[in-house]
Amino acid sequence: MYEYGQYCPVARATEILADRWTPLIIRELLAGIRHFNDLDRGLPGISRALLVDRLRRLERTKLLERRTSADGRVTEYHLTAAGRQLQSVIDVLGRWGARWAFGDPRETELDPIVLLWWMRRRVCMERIPRRRIVIQFDFRGGRQQSYWLLIEPPDVSVCLKDPGFDIDVLVTADILTFYRVWLGRAALEDALRKNQVRLDGSPADIRPFPRWFNGSPMAAAGGVAMTRRRAHTASRDADRRPRSGVG
Repeated sequence: MYEYGQYCPVARATEILADRWTPLIIRELLAGIRHFNDLDRGLPGISRALLVDRLRRLERTKLLERRTSADGRVTEYHLTAAGRQLQSVIDVLGRWGARWAFGDPRETELDPIVLLWWMRRRVCMERIPRRRIVIQFDFRGGRQQSYWLLIEPPDVSVCLKDPGFDIDVLVTADILTFYRVWLGRAALEDALRKNQVRLDGSPADIRPFPRWFNGSPMAAAGGVAMTRRRAHTASRDADRRPRSGVG
């Protein structure tokens, strides 16, 4: 852990939180992720050794505690009261990032597995109409292959191979557009109208499909940021228009 050598609350806090990956690990823990393998799946690019190191550091700094199941086989990671208070920090970072640092995704960020992993944990179980729902995603752009969400309350699985059940909803989408929809930078209705996203299935499933998900917790911030940008652009363009007047 890097030490700034300054007796300052900001310095002490950044010594703990400003290392690479640490804020994203906290983001995942705040989202209810409890197990090491689930943290690893939600953070592609981090090595397992580095994830272990970061978790141990959070434990040493009293932001995290490990709990073991009664049989001693399963370890869960839980934020302490101090760790849970970081929710407001993550929320502020998300709102700031949405407004000032959040353009369209870079090509290297268009990872369909990460996107479905985020969607997996935002399924609204009380709105799922039956015991099993299977959603197939065929993404254009990036990796050209199919993925599945298998929803069997209370569990949701991301499948890289056909789970072997009938498909209830087939989502065909440009992956960049679907990322933008998920993060509040585009409306699903607009994407459907422009044929950037297509939903196939029975009307009884297609109509409620958007309500099966709570949406990204950052979608509201992304939508507000986009509205502000459009308003700023419209105001700027109006100022630049030549004005005609009566002499």
